[in-house]
Amino acid sequence: MNAEQANALAQSWIAAWNAHDLPRILSHYSDDFEMTSPYIVQITGEPSGILRGKAAVGAYWTKALKKFPELHFESQQVLYSPNSVTLIYRSNRSGLAAEVFFVGDDGKIFKAVAHYAA
Repeated sequence: MNAEQANALAQSWIAAWNAHDLPRILSHYSDDFEMTSPYIVQITGEPSGILRGKAAVGAYWTKALKKFPELHFESQQVLYSPNSVTLIYRSNRSGLAAEVFFVGDDGKIFKAVAHYAA
């Protein structure tokens, strides 16, 4: 992962979310990826805040997109390391957020951890 790749991933991810295009959103992830978010607890009732696999996360995001049809993200900063990207962004729903994406050799995210301002 380099700066150019990290920025390209972040721009593509933001654009997919702002288009509310679930297949395009999911295209960034490996089939067996793991997602951690406090909103998983609120929306799905899963107490661990963790979902595994595109089917489970896709169902969760389908509910979220229906619940928040006005959802919009704006990139604030992109940070990277050899195998991960941290995207800091603003949401019109939850304010400041950061997501850490762990990226495999295939360029797909295999683990994501979402953080939100308290």
